Amino acid sequence: MQVKRHQSNQRMSQIVEFGETIYLSGQVPKDTSGNIQQQTASVLEKIEGLLASVNSSKENLLSATIYLKAMDDFSDFNKIWDGWFQEANAPVRTCVEARLARPQVLVEITIIATR
Repeated sequence: MQVKRHQSNQRMSQIVEFGETIYLSGQVPKDTSGNIQQQTASVLEKIEGLLASVNSSKENLLSATIYLKAMDDFSDFNKIWDGWFQEANAPVRTCVEARLARPQVLVEITIIATR
């Protein structure tokens, strides 16, 4: 099997494919001026687009790692996350509080999926 990398630069790739497994780098919102729900919706939209670009979808998620700037946002984050997909397609998930790369970023999500 060959490793395929997409949207790469010297530092990282946005997508790495190995066989039927797809790895997405940590995704942050395009617009960081919004609240946790707006930022979460933005990140999920980016994830959908990246998955679609390699012929996958949110129904094929295997794992999600969620980084929240503050666990106080956990409930509001889940309001968006829980409505994003059907329960039958829920991936394994980890959610932690973390210091993110920029202070205005409230959420970052890393995904592993399949085709």
